Amino acid sequence: MTVFGRPTYADINLTALVDNYRQMSALAIKSKTMAVIKADAYGHGSVAIAQALSNEGAGFAVAFIDEAIHLREYAITKPILLLEGVMCEAEMALAHELNLWVMLHTREHFEWLRNLDPSLRPTVWIKVDTGMHRLGIEFANVNSILTEFSDLLIDCTVLCSHLACADEKDNVANNKQVAQLAELAELHGLDFSLANSAAISQWPSSHGCWNRLGISLYGCTQPVKNKELTLKPVMTLSAPVIAIRTLEKGETVGYGQSWIAQRKTIIATVAIGYADGYPRHAQAGTLAWLHNQTIPLVGRVSMDMLTFDVTGLNQVEVGDIVELWGENVLVEDVAEYASTISYELLTRLSARVKRRYITS
Repeated sequence: MTVFGRPTYADINLTALVDNYRQMSALAIKSKTMAVIKADAYGHGSVAIAQALSNEGAGFAVAFIDEAIHLREYAITKPILLLEGVMCEAEMALAHELNLWVMLHTREHFEWLRNLDPSLRPTVWIKVDTGMHRLGIEFANVNSILTEFSDLLIDCTVLCSHLACADEKDNVANNKQVAQLAELAELHGLDFSLANSAAISQWPSSHGCWNRLGISLYGCTQPVKNKELTLKPVMTLSAPVIAIRTLEKGETVGYGQSWIAQRKTIIATVAIGYADGYPRHAQAGTLAWLHNQTIPLVGRVSMDMLTFDVTGLNQVEVGDIVELWGENVLVEDVAEYASTISYELLTRLSARVKRRYITS
């Protein structure tokens, strides 16, 4: 059967996903590990990722209720935490109906919860601002809030905060945040959640009843390195060579003629570009992988195409498949060439890149 369309794919390795989850969970065996699948599971496809983890862990986390409703529509039944809470009082009631856990981070959220009949209240977590200064009850006010709304606190209520510098192993701000949240939790007899991927890996003191596993679930560890881990990239982004041409010394390729051949050069044009989520500001020299060798990006990234110098390779042909990131070229390294982070590249991958889910 003839298959039509551009063979540009993001292959999602579900076996690697589950193995990454288990490796990270094993670093904190006294904690429950919540898989963070917001932003369409960091571009990997939230439904497929949730389904693959259906026999692992005890819950998922998303940013807001829209993402949770999408998962419920696909029969994902495990508890789902709304990291940014709810936007109105009606959403608080809907959260209970859908078995969603709600992050409370303003006084108004507590009032909305109290307005509900006790039998219709969702499970809640309470966000405490210990230094990130984005969301959360200000630390100076949290004791009075917890006292005023003590009737809303139950056994499964969790105090939550977020480390601002978890990837910086020697940053003393982490110790302060850990101490603040742990002491507050002990004072009020509540569980706490603080550790993200980096903290799970290198800040054991931050391991609470719940840890929130995000980027490392998908195989990314930079800048945190842990010798105990052998995480595998879950996504491999690939695209075909669609043209080959030879440039003479002094000739250029791409918009603005910004790249000039310093020698006779063979150029491969590849069917992917910034409309697919490849970073437009990737510098010349950004690596990809073809025929078991790295090849450098040349010229500017276009909307639908990239160009690579393949002069040193033998028998490059139209139809050959180039790995843009994956096991051989890490997405973290591509991100560095584009002065950004792996999170942005993964989450910006557009819908026109077809996802293929594999096990290996």
